[in-house]
Amino acid sequence: MRLRSPLFAPGDSIRKIEKAVASAADAVIIDLEDSVAASAKEATRPAVVAAVEGNRGRKIIVRVNPRSTPWYLGDLAAIIPSRPNAILLPKCTGADDLRALDHHMEVLEVASGFEVGSIQVIALVTETAPSLFTLGQYAGVAARLIALGFGAEDISGDLGVPPRRADGAYPAPIAAARATTLAAAGAGGIVAIDTPWTDFRDPAGLRADAENAVADGFVGKFLIHPDQIEIANEVFSPSAEQVVWAEKVLDAFARNPDAGVFALDGKMIDRPHFRLASRILASAGLAGG
Repeated sequence: MRLRSPLFAPGDSIRKIEKAVASAADAVIIDLEDSVAASAKEATRPAVVAAVEGNRGRKIIVRVNPRSTPWYLGDLAAIIPSRPNAILLPKCTGADDLRALDHHMEVLEVASGFEVGSIQVIALVTETAPSLFTLGQYAGVAARLIALGFGAEDISGDLGVPPRRADGAYPAPIAAARATTLAAAGAGGIVAIDTPWTDFRDPAGLRADAENAVADGFVGKFLIHPDQIEIANEVFSPSAEQVVWAEKVLDAFARNPDAGVFALDGKMIDRPHFRLASRILASAGLAGG
């Protein structure tokens, strides 16, 4: 699943869900957590189920409520049978939360007649201060985990600092969380998605922030408004030159399957280049990535 531009839509707004589904976002995240009031969470579930079932062929992710809340299990019981592409788990505090989610989803998949693991997971892993001490635990916990999400907004309250300084830079502990998220994703062989740019009326700021995210290794950015999609899709797409290079690298390895290192266009190529090339093609949405 390409994740350059996953766009949030509140679960209690059919109009916004429809607009998101019709957009060019790589995936739509229908939200049952922050954007839905506590009093409306249970009543919102049927509309979310209908949105998932009514948009087959569209990449739909559902953000359920955290494991620590009374709505978590009810969300999963309602949503899993509708078969979204993925579940987004917020406020994931460590491997235990992911392991529990994997188990709960497995039971519900079997009960629904689905292949175990057919619904994927993205985990938001930096929304609480305790979660920062468990970022190295995710590798190998659940095969359905495809991405870790970095969030700068929620954690700022726990740390007593703003999400960003006046110049747009991150305070030191949030910057550390961001870097560790990238390392944790790399350790698990999965990808990382960057925090939202919250001012959707500032396209220049979004572009600069997205370009920094690409340079640091993120594959996409959570979006909060459709106006952000075009920039995200552009910035997080590999250039034509990168795609050509990646295709040449994979072709060279296909022709030299037993080689550990060899020369390509006058430069030495080895297995790390193979992994980078594969990631570039995956980001470009091309077969072979």
